[in-house]
Order: sequence, then structure tokens, then C-alpha cells
Amino acid sequence: MLRDKNLIPLSHQHQHALALCVRIDRAVQAGEVDLPAWRAEIDLLFRQEIDFHFRAEEQHLFPAAAQFAELRTLVDELLLQHGELRHFFSAAGSGTLDNASLGQFGKNLSVHIRKEERDLFEGIQQRMTVDELSALGTALNEALLPASDACIIPTETTRLKPRR
Repeated sequence: MLRDKNLIPLSHQHQHALALCVRIDRAVQAGEVDLPAWRAEIDLLFRQEIDFHFRAEEQHLFPAAAQFAELRTLVDELLLQHGELRHFFSAAGSGTLDNASLGQFGKNLSVHIRKEERDLFEGIQQRMTVDELSALGTALNEALLPASDACIIPTETTRLKPRR
């Protein structure tokens, strides 16, 4: 199903985070992990975008979805995942994220995003009216205003490298 225009700002941010997940996965697989650089980039992404993204979802998207009984369990699961992901972001910010945690973080974040895109967004689009989606989009856009529009450029050590 095509993404409704009111959910596209969240989907764009999901793309940024998925790109990070791919880069983390490749770095971990290649054994080329500069932990301080990864910690700094993850912390920066959280502070500039993901913190606002999570709050917008928790304040607007999840309550809108939870009004539908068939989406409540999914919303509860996604909220739990936000808590787990916040622990990884906190570890990155405090400098305690280690190699094993870095790889697990990338996997968990990727699974979470795909669940939102494939299950939650699709479920919302199938159940909400055009007017409800429009009102949700307005609330989301307002909540995302403080988030940075700047693209975070990977450092030399965190950029995607060609596969060998």
C-alpha cells in the first residue's frame, strides 16, 4: 500500500535510521568498529531527530492507533521497543555502548522500524478516515518541528564502505 502523505515525515526519518542500521551491520560484519565514532553519531541522531520522532509517535501516532482494538497489542509492543531502544541510545550517549550492543542496537532498531512501517502504518491507513489522517498528520508535523532537517553526514569511520 502506498504511504499516506500524513505519515511520510515519519517514514523519511525511518529511512535515515535504516541507513544507520545498514552501516552498523556492515561495520560489525567487517570487524571495523570505531566505537567512539559510532557512539557519537548515534547520540547525535537521537538528540537531533529520534527523540522528537519517538515523542511524536508516543503522543500522537500510538494513541490514534490504539483507538482500534486490533492495533492495541502492536502499539504496546512498539512502546516497549521504544524503551529498549532508549537504553541503547543512552548507552551511546554515556559512552558505555560496546561492540555487541552496537550490533544488537542496529538489529533492534531495524526490526522496530519495519514493524511500524509494515504493520502500524498499514493498519492505520486501512482504518482511519481521510480527515482523521489529516488531523494526525498536522499533529505529527507540529511535534516534529524541533527535529533537525539537517542530514547527519557519517564520519570517515562510520560511512558505508564497499563490500570486499
